[in-house]
Amino acid sequence: MQIQQRHEWKEDTEEGLRFYRGIYHSKHWKFTTAMKGTRANPPVWESIEEVTNEHWEALRDVLYRKYQRKRCPWKLIEDIDKILGKDSDADK
Repeated sequence: MQIQQRHEWKEDTEEGLRFYRGIYHSKHWKFTTAMKGTRANPPVWESIEEVTNEHWEALRDVLYRKYQRKRCPWKLIEDIDKILGKDSDADK
């Protein structure tokens, strides 16, 4: 049974606070984003169709910090490093 993992981060933009999610399920990543909502108007999550290297780098940073706290397997970071064309053994 595959378990879905969700990893989140946020960025301050000119429009306001933007949230991002990297969702890992069945060996595939899906990215979504939303602007900060309110209690009356919760955020509306939208798929990111064109994932940039900046998205991958931000997700890798989140995963690396989780790996250091033993909350994420190294395999996920290796997979992202392959996408980015990096050598992941240098960080380990």
